[in-house]
Amino acid sequence: MTLKERYSGIVDWFVRNRPVAQSELDFASPFQLLVAVILSAQCTDKRVNLVTPALFKAFPTPEKLSAASFDDVYELIRSVSYPNSKTRHLIDMAGKLLADFGGEVPDDIDSLMSLPGVGRKTANVIASIVYDKPVIAVDTHVFRVSHRLGLSRGSTPYEVEQDLERHIPAELRPVAHHWLILHGRYVCTARKPACDGCGISQWCASFGKL
Repeated sequence: MTLKERYSGIVDWFVRNRPVAQSELDFASPFQLLVAVILSAQCTDKRVNLVTPALFKAFPTPEKLSAASFDDVYELIRSVSYPNSKTRHLIDMAGKLLADFGGEVPDDIDSLMSLPGVGRKTANVIASIVYDKPVIAVDTHVFRVSHRLGLSRGSTPYEVEQDLERHIPAELRPVAHHWLILHGRYVCTARKPACDGCGISQWCASFGKL
């Protein structure tokens, strides 16, 4: 099987069977999504969704969040991973958002990455979901699934991102991120992948080997 055939089979299956795929984070604005994605680093979406309602209620705008005390924010997010660094990132991010972007979440990757707590993965998530940019965010699920399926041999998230964007049509990239992350979260799991019930096993380079 050629790499082109593998991509074609997998993408076509998702188009037919998972035409709608979206983030499992709860948010009502670009600012809320930015906050939620920062909190989601090395943390489950389920846990983030438990803490964000109170956080959004207390600090609904960049102005409110930038003026918040460390202790007040920390108390609301203490149950997520790395609460100390994420508290500082959120407060500093809100301040820079106001100072450099008038409180509006920017739409380009470099500007997003200039915000505290925002790496390439987070920037791509925001650009993809909010602005429908043709980029693919690579988190641990996407990285693992891409390797198992044989879509990439990249040794870094950026290399995997480049491989995926090279072979997946631009108009499908925003949803393709969700295809892969949800597939990794619920089917091709880290410890015990459900290969027998996987709809794309016929194109998977690892099928029968795990």
